[in-house]
Amino acid sequence: MDVREIMNEKQCFVLDMDGTFYLGSRILEGSLDFISELTRRGKQFIFFTNNSSKNSRAYVDKLARMGCRVTESQVVTSGDVTACYLQRHYPDSSVYLVGTAVLKADFRQRGIKLVDQNPDIVVVAFDTGLTYDDLSQACRFIREGSLFLATHPDLNCPTEDGFIPDCGAVCACITASTQVTPKYLGKPNRETVDYLLEHLQCAPEELVLIGDRLYTEIAMGVMHGIDTVLVLSGETTLSDLKESKVQPACTAGSLADMIR
Repeated sequence: MDVREIMNEKQCFVLDMDGTFYLGSRILEGSLDFISELTRRGKQFIFFTNNSSKNSRAYVDKLARMGCRVTESQVVTSGDVTACYLQRHYPDSSVYLVGTAVLKADFRQRGIKLVDQNPDIVVVAFDTGLTYDDLSQACRFIREGSLFLATHPDLNCPTEDGFIPDCGAVCACITASTQVTPKYLGKPNRETVDYLLEHLQCAPEELVLIGDRLYTEIAMGVMHGIDTVLVLSGETTLSDLKESKVQPACTAGSLADMIR
């Protein structure tokens, strides 16, 4: 399948954000034109980011500042997937959340019981205010038997100044200390696919995933039978692509290239 077929045949487009639509606070050239083209063609689209440092409202505001106006229902984060998973599978469990103040407030609003001691579950997110105490507390609770969950496996978060450590890097540190590996809930895992299909009310064959990482968006498509487009505007290079066993349905330099 090539880009032209993707644009013509797919009805639901799931777009990554960091490295795909923008870098940090800078929108990538052609991103708004891509959204305009989807709208012109009557396609359904949402943004999905593994970045769990903010909630949907914050991303709606950020996109609006870039000239892209969407509703909260059009932005989904790995934090949303994780909160939904906790509500469905562990509704009465206590949680120690390694995350930002915004994410903690969002979890509390959803009725998730956050605690500082003796949690049933430790959840690690992308915490841009992470302290050594947060890290050591999480390790202690996991050693004592708390279930270890993580919002997403991304090792790095792309910014306009380069990469910064993401949730997966923090989890690797915790795993090195505790010898416990977390269950990841964001891309590329089944929980995210199920969430997206339910949220969009569509079938897998109607869906396309667009992103800049081979091990998240592209891997999710390969693992779960969904077509993907890799854009080379973020983390993945052509050299990475050539060496990877995980291959997208097609590749484009950027979102702008998809409508040229």
